[in-house]
Amino acid sequence: MKTYRVNDIFYSLQGEGYHTGRAAAFVRFSGCNLRCPFCDTDFSAFRKMTAAEIVEAVSRFAARFVVLTGGEPSLQADDELIDALHQAAFTVAMETNGTLPLPQNVDWITLSPKSHGVVKRCNELKMVFLPGMVIPSDILADHYFLQPCDTGDPEENRRLVMDCVEYIKSHPKWRLSLQTHKLAGFK
Repeated sequence: MKTYRVNDIFYSLQGEGYHTGRAAAFVRFSGCNLRCPFCDTDFSAFRKMTAAEIVEAVSRFAARFVVLTGGEPSLQADDELIDALHQAAFTVAMETNGTLPLPQNVDWITLSPKSHGVVKRCNELKMVFLPGMVIPSDILADHYFLQPCDTGDPEENRRLVMDCVEYIKSHPKWRLSLQTHKLAGFK
């Protein structure tokens, strides 16, 4: 029986992007094909779970919205898992770096590219904002978000937010996305 390496399953509010404030079950997969210096996930811890076990775990929560995240969920999430979630009446969102092909049956794709990728169409494009960053021009999205990088230094973070605001004022197709879960102090 196929298993998935799951780092964590938890219930919270989506803290970023288009669905900010929406109740969601989060399935955080272990492992990534990139090593970003600002990543907040410990990939060493995981448990192996079947699709049925994942569905059972997220079904304990009231919301019927599940976010597959990581790490990089496209390393593991597949049509079988997403079909099982759909059969349990979940809307399935995936947060991906876009470097690998995605299952075809995902309901909402949040693309946060960190390098050149294969995903060129998404529901929301969310870029981590740093000065001098290169914004891809070949990705089509329904919604565009810039999220100032959390450096861990409050003064640097304030400067990055203001730089991001100025960028958006000059490029109004973008919207500001703050990590509200960090600002409000919830997971």
